[in-house]
Amino acid sequence: MATEPKAKQINLALQGGGAHGAFTWGVLERILADERIEIAAISGTSAGALNGAAVKCGLAQGSRNLALDTLEQVWTDIGALTDERLAPWLAGFSPLAVSHMIEMSPGYQLIDGMSRAVSPYMTGEFASNALRKVVEGLNFDAICSDAGPAFHICATNVRTGKIKLFNHEAIGPDSILASACLPTLFPAVVIDGESYWDGGYTGNPALFPLFAADLPRDILIVNINPLERPILPVTAREIQNRINEISFNTSLFRELRAIHFVQRLVRSGTIPEGAMKDVLVHMVADDELMRKLSVATKSVANPIVMAQLRTAGQAAADAFLERDFDAIGDRSSVDLAEMFA
Repeated sequence: MATEPKAKQINLALQGGGAHGAFTWGVLERILADERIEIAAISGTSAGALNGAAVKCGLAQGSRNLALDTLEQVWTDIGALTDERLAPWLAGFSPLAVSHMIEMSPGYQLIDGMSRAVSPYMTGEFASNALRKVVEGLNFDAICSDAGPAFHICATNVRTGKIKLFNHEAIGPDSILASACLPTLFPAVVIDGESYWDGGYTGNPALFPLFAADLPRDILIVNINPLERPILPVTAREIQNRINEISFNTSLFRELRAIHFVQRLVRSGTIPEGAMKDVLVHMVADDELMRKLSVATKSVANPIVMAQLRTAGQAAADAFLERDFDAIGDRSSVDLAEMFA
């Protein structure tokens, strides 16, 4: 009697990107539905931390279906933060049109302008984090347990400028909120006397926790911020958006370059095989869509745009599984030599 093939183990690295993290939701739905894959560890930042917490919550309780249900609940709750009076009116427009309409709306432009000129410490309740209600609804007993995949959340220590990883019992609502704390919008999140900002400044997402010897070699990065923009940004808003993208991608590029360096040393025989972990890198992204969407819908969650992102994430994951499933455990499906040529 033939035995079922053993599931392939992978680590997930989930990038942040505000409400555009709904793309990762779609990716995770496909990964969780594929029983040929087992998630060994997760590293997440900002929206990636929230997505990772939802997956960990379900898998720690032994249920892929519960992980899927928790993801859906999280993103349904995030979508409910949108002003319901606008939803029927916006429903007649395409997601891309809605994205840019939000960016050009007087309300968004007022908030965006204020965030550049007024400290969040001066705006009182206006700067309260609406995500807290969503985050506090998660089962942290499961998330902090040793069951299921290892889970790491990245934030940035404001005092030292260094990366801070939260894991095990150190994970709670505040650590997720710290990982998503944009300093122009929200006051720093204080944990054990230290203040934290968005983890994207120092690890978006952090890959090094996934280099542990007891974890599989394969890291699947779910990327939200476009790595490249072929068209030069010329408006003030386009320039600021690209500066933020470059800033939030810098730490990822740095760690990928380090992986590429080790790969070269191993392939050339400069170091013996096994002396350093030879990490295999995979990536799921849809840069074409992300380049078209307005930055406004990162901070203004809109169900119409989120539905498109979810569908795009599902499609991108399907394409990865169809094209590169056989590479898992064998070789990288991302050509780092070409990336850094």
